[in-house]
Amino acid sequence: MERNEFIKTLGVGCLCGALVPLLESCTGTKILSRNITGSDLIIPLTDFETSKDNQKSYRKYIIVHNEQLKSPICIYRFSEEEYTALWMTCTHQGAELQVFGDKLQCPEHGSEFSNRGDVQQGPADQALRAFQVSKENNQLKISLQ
Repeated sequence: MERNEFIKTLGVGCLCGALVPLLESCTGTKILSRNITGSDLIIPLTDFETSKDNQKSYRKYIIVHNEQLKSPICIYRFSEEEYTALWMTCTHQGAELQVFGDKLQCPEHGSEFSNRGDVQQGPADQALRAFQVSKENNQLKISLQ
């Protein structure tokens, strides 16, 4: 293999390797807008549902926006009964986080958080704000207080 062909092949391989995680992170994502009722954000459980070939499955997470909130909230689904709602604001300097599967990353300084809000990599040194989540009548009630 000639040098130019090797470099071209290597470049394409690196580009593909970098794009796969990005594409993976987009496939199951659902970004939606929901209203706040009183001090609660109400999320229908059907927002997590997806179907392919008439097979029902569930998204790992959804992202919810509301004009009254400074940042969106990421809601992770661990099981039918267990959910976590995290404010997508970095505890280091307040930048809005990006979701990549089971982790949230800060585009400003590289802090990373787990899907439960724990710091995995600094410079942030505090966990994300987590909201209380309760399940009632096929809905999640996210307490914003």
